[in-house]
Amino acid sequence: MTSINRRRALSGSAAVAVGVPLLAACGDDSEPTATDPGSTSSPSDEPTSSSEEPGSSGGGGAALASTSDVPVGGCFVVAASKIVLTQPTEGDFKAFTAVCTHQGCIVESSTEGDIPCPCHGSKFSLEDGSPQSGPASAPLEAVEITVDGDSITEA
Repeated sequence: MTSINRRRALSGSAAVAVGVPLLAACGDDSEPTATDPGSTSSPSDEPTSSSEEPGSSGGGGAALASTSDVPVGGCFVVAASKIVLTQPTEGDFKAFTAVCTHQGCIVESSTEGDIPCPCHGSKFSLEDGSPQSGPASAPLEAVEITVDGDSITEA
């Protein structure tokens, strides 16, 4: 089944209405990404960080990152999994969805003591994902992880 996006549907309707082919002015037919809902960039264009070690581990889930990837008092975004890992204090690792609750942008990695969203300036707590400032009013959803030695995996 072929999906039809708004541009394709409208350009086809206009062509039928006036009886002449209509050319699209700019862009392509790719869908918007979670990084910026209004953009048509591909996931490989995302500026967020990701682990170079995807795969599985003995923890039962996909390997997300190494403990050394996550700064104390900061966060590390695993773009491929849309998960942000935090380490509020030495050895205390937490994980949340990396999708901002305001408009769906992907948050960024940081060493500044919070989880920042680059789109509209929202900031979330490293401890519990709650909004600290900005337009977001709902917390980031917690994600279950397992830390086994140096490896952080989805539970």
